[in-house]
Amino acid sequence: MAWAWGVSRIIDVVEQSGGSVLRADAMGVTGCSRYGKGAFTAGAFDQRLALTMPIESGTGGVPIPRGVPGESGAQPLSSAYNEQPWLGDAFGSFTGNPGSLPVDTHQMVAMVAPRGLFIMESPHVDWLAARSGSVAALAGAEVYKALGAGGDISYWSDVSDGTHCAPRSEWRGPLQQNIQKFLLKNGGGTGTFRVAARKQGDLAQWRTWQTPDLTGGPTSPPPSSPPPS
Repeated sequence: MAWAWGVSRIIDVVEQSGGSVLRADAMGVTGCSRYGKGAFTAGAFDQRLALTMPIESGTGGVPIPRGVPGESGAQPLSSAYNEQPWLGDAFGSFTGNPGSLPVDTHQMVAMVAPRGLFIMESPHVDWLAARSGSVAALAGAEVYKALGAGGDISYWSDVSDGTHCAPRSEWRGPLQQNIQKFLLKNGGGTGTFRVAARKQGDLAQWRTWQTPDLTGGPTSPPPSSPPPS
């Protein structure tokens, strides 16, 4: 939240410059690992950001806390809670029972909607909880769809192996498309979901809700599978 606050203060200065420094309506935020958590938070809480690009944010970032305990090798919630901590004091009572959380990170994804969002993850580092990240993205994408903005969220974890925070050639094309569309305001072709097979979450296992129609179009059918106990 402190990093997100800092991003907001930077945007304040840009706005006050009247366009003489940068365009306040064409700003994005990105970062990897702990800075991926910060970028995700900044994008959720400042609606002036046109494009949010978290990279490999791990537990405490994009991945749903409800899914982390069931994902082999993922950083435990208690570890993320105590590490810096990445989660506030109120989270302490939920590290052992995330199913009782009143909210989850798919709702943070939804807070970015309908602005541009490109989530980048790696399936090759189990600690990063990419399967739970894909569930957060898939669930949040339903809110984008409800708002008629399904093409404004992209997710990509289908990448070649490499170290944490290493540049991924697979991200280059979609990243350029997102920058073109949301920052330069003259492109398209976003809204791509490429989920790595080994870390693919199943949204139908988690939701009992039906995606509403907020634009006057048809609604999505409800899931056929019940949520886990």
